Amino acid sequence: MRAHSLQHVWFEDLANIEPWLRRNGHSVTKTQLWNLERLPALDEIDWLIIMGGPMNIYEENRYLWLAQEKKFIRDAIDQGKLVLGICLGAQLIADALGGHVYRNEHKEIGWHSVKMTGEANDSPVFSSLPPEFMAFHWHGDTFCLPPDCRRTAESEGCRNQAFEFDSGRVIGLQFHLESSVASVNRLIQNCGDDFTDGPYIQNAGEILSSQKNFNAIEQYMKTFLNQLEKSFSKLEVP
Repeated sequence: MRAHSLQHVWFEDLANIEPWLRRNGHSVTKTQLWNLERLPALDEIDWLIIMGGPMNIYEENRYLWLAQEKKFIRDAIDQGKLVLGICLGAQLIADALGGHVYRNEHKEIGWHSVKMTGEANDSPVFSSLPPEFMAFHWHGDTFCLPPDCRRTAESEGCRNQAFEFDSGRVIGLQFHLESSVASVNRLIQNCGDDFTDGPYIQNAGEILSSQKNFNAIEQYMKTFLNQLEKSFSKLEVP
């Protein structure tokens, strides 16, 4: 497939997703939105991957490309593309599908447990993940579940951690499975102001010391992407 990523800042890229894409024979292109790069024509891509970023989806006056990006995401969904959003990307998909994005009661930064919901059992993609596992988090906003979506994951600090739409063709992950040590280091270096007091905020040392968690989420990401690819191939019209 022709995978295309939307990147909002230089320090949040595809991380461990990109090696998986290339190993599995998918082409990889990207739009660096902060550089005002051109969005592709939708007939040039099959799979849209929307990454994270420190901005909020409602800051259109500050980030002038946000309105165009939102329309592009909605059009990609309407045209039957495979769409995956992570963190800010999940919030942008939720907004495109009619969900409200707002400030969560707590920031989540670091390693926190994610639990699959009962609805995840009915999802070929989410049922491939363990019922509960440690994931990486770095967010302050959350979203209401959009209409006609299946809520598939939750955490103690944030009720809506993942959802899928249209039989898993469109997926939002509030948490991160793609993160590597290098990508998290870039977050720490560029978003250090986020380290405030809070019940779900770990410090940089705690985050980086857990190689076991980094290894685990890399495997979860591979499993997730394998199943997503397989499921989408079954949804495509012959």
